[in-house]
Amino acid sequence: MPLSPSETQAATKAIEQANHLLIVPHANVDPDGLSSALACYSVFRAMGKECTVICPDTPPESLKFLPGFENLEMNAQSEQEFVITLECDGGLEIDKLRYTVEDNKVNIIVVPKKGVIRKEHVHFGDTASSTYDLLLVVDSAEISLLGSFYIDNIDLFQSVPILNVDHHVSNTRFGQLQLIDPTAASATEVLYAWFQTHPKWKECLTPDVATLLLTGLITDTRSFQNPNTTPKSLEVAAQLLDLGARQQEIIQHVYKTKPLSTLKIWGRALNRIQVDEESRIVWSSVSKEDLLEMGSSSKETTGILDELISTVPEADVHILFTELEDGGMKASVRSSPAVDANVATGRLFGGGGHARAAGFKIKQYSNFQVQVMECIRQLKDEILRQKTADNEPLPAGRVIEKNIPHVSEKKSDPAQTKETQPKKRIDVVEELSKKSAEESQ
Repeated sequence: MPLSPSETQAATKAIEQANHLLIVPHANVDPDGLSSALACYSVFRAMGKECTVICPDTPPESLKFLPGFENLEMNAQSEQEFVITLECDGGLEIDKLRYTVEDNKVNIIVVPKKGVIRKEHVHFGDTASSTYDLLLVVDSAEISLLGSFYIDNIDLFQSVPILNVDHHVSNTRFGQLQLIDPTAASATEVLYAWFQTHPKWKECLTPDVATLLLTGLITDTRSFQNPNTTPKSLEVAAQLLDLGARQQEIIQHVYKTKPLSTLKIWGRALNRIQVDEESRIVWSSVSKEDLLEMGSSSKETTGILDELISTVPEADVHILFTELEDGGMKASVRSSPAVDANVATGRLFGGGGHARAAGFKIKQYSNFQVQVMECIRQLKDEILRQKTADNEPLPAGRVIEKNIPHVSEKKSDPAQTKETQPKKRIDVVEELSKKSAEESQ
């Protein structure tokens, strides 16, 4: 549902009362997440707020054209002060102060000029606190998607209020404040609607900010080709163009400028397309070995899924599996109206996103290609479930163990004609699994 006035007012009040904002998109950041973070940085800096914008991992080279890209930081600022207070009443005066470090100990030496220092004159105070008073998390369905940045700064996330701005229907509504609109095509569309509610913020929508907001909208709708494109999305895009958004600059850098390493890994992935005609699933995979051989990074696989869709448009599910350099794998899923990708990824793998576009991650497995085939097997079962009357909800992450029924191989009635006799079905996934196992031996 669209943003509610009460949530919008609460979020706006939080920004107005904050002094220092920490703005963070999800790890493995995409154009929508990074554009959203930089747009917030620009607008709120213009309003006099101190802002720090974080990129939880290495920023993609292809997005260097984004206005404000140079302001990205990798780590949050943190301060911890342990204060030792010495009361100097009763005529006590200090002459010298020094310290030494010995055997992993810090010795603070205070030499009085007048009077005597006693234990009761010394007090201790732990003032470990963050320099931030509001965390603004954008384009993240759950807090764990911030990756190692969240793990490394978990005390910060537990002590500072969080404002959660997102557009994913699978959002877990983490944080004390939320601005979540699942009807929006991108997080930048949510931000645009929010910025419109404050007259002074509207004045900050410069051509640079408009370009950032349009970048998220264009990329998350695949240039307005995805089913999540709505009349509202097109209206917002038109208004951003009126504000000076540089559409051709976005198209040039996002779609028409690619390094050789990206083209190589795209070629490898497209050459590896596999199809299960019965379940109408199309998929491809990119392993760490592929990335190493092509001199590519996992971030460069962004966009391959769009090519899968255009190559085999009649499928119900398109999937790209990518093995990550730091371990585990991610899968990006797109679906036709016949399959709810958000429900499928949530039920099977604890993932989520939107009905037509979702994703999930698997952290541990023994063999990448075998794991890919196992995911396809489970998705085949889920597609069958969604296309039948069995729609009773299951807990997220539960694996469905039932198999797709095959046609019985019992002898047919002699009276049957050749045309009416059932044919044995070939399970494509099973055959590919066998082939993969044989090749690995």
